[in-house]
Amino acid sequence: MNNELDVINVGVFGHIDHGKTTLLKKLTGKWADTHSEEMKRGITIKLGYADFTLYKDGNDYNTNKGTPIRHISFIDSPGHEMLMATMLSGASMVDVAILVVAANEGIKAQTLEHFMALKAKKVPNLIIVQNKIDLVTKEQAKQNYLEIKKMIKGSYENSPIIPVSAQQDVNIKLIYKTLAEIPIQNRKLGDNPRFIIARSFDVNRPGTTIENLHGTVLGGTLTQGTLKVGDEIEIKPGIVIKEANQYNYKTINTKVKKLFVGNKEVKELTPGGSMSIETNLDMALGKSDALSGCIAAPIGSLPEIATNLKINHQLFPEIAGEIKVDPIKPSESLLLSINTSMTIGIVKRINKKELELSLKVPIVPSEGANVAISRNINNHWRLIGYGEIL
Repeated sequence: MNNELDVINVGVFGHIDHGKTTLLKKLTGKWADTHSEEMKRGITIKLGYADFTLYKDGNDYNTNKGTPIRHISFIDSPGHEMLMATMLSGASMVDVAILVVAANEGIKAQTLEHFMALKAKKVPNLIIVQNKIDLVTKEQAKQNYLEIKKMIKGSYENSPIIPVSAQQDVNIKLIYKTLAEIPIQNRKLGDNPRFIIARSFDVNRPGTTIENLHGTVLGGTLTQGTLKVGDEIEIKPGIVIKEANQYNYKTINTKVKKLFVGNKEVKELTPGGSMSIETNLDMALGKSDALSGCIAAPIGSLPEIATNLKINHQLFPEIAGEIKVDPIKPSESLLLSINTSMTIGIVKRINKKELELSLKVPIVPSEGANVAISRNINNHWRLIGYGEIL
């Protein structure tokens, strides 16, 4: 991969049966499910479906010839069997969301819930793919288009809506062109680096000799700044330790041993793309995503962890257009999604739009950071609103 190219993270969202897998196959040349989380154990860590480079050849956009113009990194967005909370974590890392709507089925409850989640996480750019247009008449396609326009009115109303048949390879190159032309948000290269951890791994195979052991590997994305091999970093909130019959969180300090973008080892990271950091931490510390939801940054640059939180909040009128959202009540337990971290917040005080919550799992607070708010309804966490940290 050419490290001088702009890199953008793209997530694909929408109903599980609306053709996401086929679309990804057409866009990337790879089936999405070949990157299942347990498929490969090794130092090369992929968070997404696939990485590829976009080229421009005259007026043609493609993935194999011409002038390279942008690198695309797909972030895995879970289907209907995964928790909404997991999807929210993926949405935290994307620059562009592709929302897939099947023209022959229209906007389903899951489509609407994913759309509301993208609003809650303030994903900066949205592309709507109106898929399966080969299965409908011109009149049906137009009616579906009007439904989509109604859904996005007042939020992402200027987002492109691209009629596509992934199965018949219709307008795939128009998606490439749109991805190539979307403006990149400010990467804040002069700020202290912040690495959002989505996964953590022990990548050592059974029987690895001591001299060949790798430390814990962190997978995620850099949101700002530049991170280099040899940098000393802290990881917060860190690990849970028991002291005097109490459980507390302890910040971890470590050193960057190796850096990877996609499957290529690099000397430094800048924002954009699926990335991983090999550290000198004991591999046991990172097993089974133990550090997922943490943030890594230069030692001393992160604020103290917070066990209490104040947020402004806004509730959606309904959940996926089906269930009325009742006001939040004192002592209610809510699931809060902040970056890739998830925590239960107990409502301590409500003052109009302001909530005060006590957190079961601490977070690294950042003023103005967005928070997605979910409520437990029939043993499922359902998105009910969003807010910002005060």
